[in-house]
Amino acid sequence: MKKIVVPCDFSLPAINAYKFALRLANTSKGEVHLLNVIELPVLHDTVLMPVVAFESALFKELRASAEKQMQHLIAKNNLSDAQVICETRFGPVQAVIKAYVTEKAADLIVMGTHGAHGMREFLIGSNAEKMVRTASVPVITLKNSIQDEITDIVFPNTLDSENQEDLISKVKDIQVFFKARLHIVWINTPLNFTSDRITTARLEAFANRFQFKNYTVNIFNHESAEEGILLFADKVGANMIAMGTHGRRGLGHLFNGSRAEDLVNHANYLIWTSVMKEDGVTVAS
Repeated sequence: MKKIVVPCDFSLPAINAYKFALRLANTSKGEVHLLNVIELPVLHDTVLMPVVAFESALFKELRASAEKQMQHLIAKNNLSDAQVICETRFGPVQAVIKAYVTEKAADLIVMGTHGAHGMREFLIGSNAEKMVRTASVPVITLKNSIQDEITDIVFPNTLDSENQEDLISKVKDIQVFFKARLHIVWINTPLNFTSDRITTARLEAFANRFQFKNYTVNIFNHESAEEGILLFADKVGANMIAMGTHGRRGLGHLFNGSRAEDLVNHANYLIWTSVMKEDGVTVAS
């Protein structure tokens, strides 16, 4: 967590994300990149208002306003020793963030999210959800201010051994970073029901294979996987949920979705996600 990118639109969730990123960078002796992305409407030339001159003035005004807000945000939250780098860029939000992460060789994105619900979630989703699905580095999303230390992390898992090595290595890294206890959980739903005896044996074999430390193995029964994860997190007093996502897009995303993205939209927890790899290749691009 040496280079942390925080997309910032100056909303309360974004400010909460910035504050949390400062805590991470202070611990890791890293730096926070506060990135404001401005999406502009498509403009067309008219006789009275040539687009080139208008855009130049508009860009200058918007950049100055964003930089002023960022400096105010930094001055108001200057309790960390972490270095803060400010940047304002223009363009489509997702594309700009992804390009910036690559350019700066960042290793984490921390995003505030308002969530998306109903038809907006079905048709559009949220910026945070889209980053979770497509980012090349892990993403931490949050809605509310995080004051407590991260002591317990829930790791819901399907127990499939293939293509999990990279994900599990990253989960272990965040567990060590926070000095937290890891709760590996199988959510038993009517659609994937197996007996506790079989699942317990699989959980123990999974934990032994990947040599987890400071962990528990758990089975939690619920009609819904998403609600089961949240209720289990409540039960163990967790501060964070860590999940892999397959980064589905297009029709695959429309019909199958992702539990990780659903939790990003709906949960009030810290959600850590990483796009899983298949045969050594990251699914999302």
